[in-house]
Amino acid sequence: MDSNFKVGGIFDVVCIGSDGKEKWRDTAKNLVPDAALNHILDVILHGTTAVATWYVGLKGAGTPVAGETLASHSAWTENTAYTGDRQEYVEAAASGKSTTNSANKASFSITSDTQTIAGAFLASVATGTSGIELCAADFTGGNKSCDSGDTLQVTYTISAADA
Repeated sequence: MDSNFKVGGIFDVVCIGSDGKEKWRDTAKNLVPDAALNHILDVILHGTTAVATWYVGLKGAGTPVAGETLASHSAWTENTAYTGDRQEYVEAAASGKSTTNSANKASFSITSDTQTIAGAFLASVATGTSGIELCAADFTGGNKSCDSGDTLQVTYTISAADA
């Protein structure tokens, strides 16, 4: 092909300690798995029903691969040591070929000490593995640690381009 349509995004994660001070921040450039690319094409061109609500999750150790799905991502684990379910991704309308939840960051209250957070992901369900994994990402600075009482604030910005 002479032209490529690209879609991808960046997770920005900030860890706020129980004292209210920033402990660390990192970014994670996502991988969009093959099944998600097919879903995007099916929604745009084949009339498949769009997902109304996406959810942000926290990724534990391991690296995402193109052939994975939400039900089968044996190369990485999900970290669920936080209050509640995956957090709703509340994005603004697209502008400049991009959309983000920067005005409504996903917030995770960590409930267990010494948790490894390796990145983040976006899924079509608040819990479980029956939905679509839109993307998953590893931090650029390696795995991070957080403790009970910490809060993770996650911003995801997704962009599209004709590259």
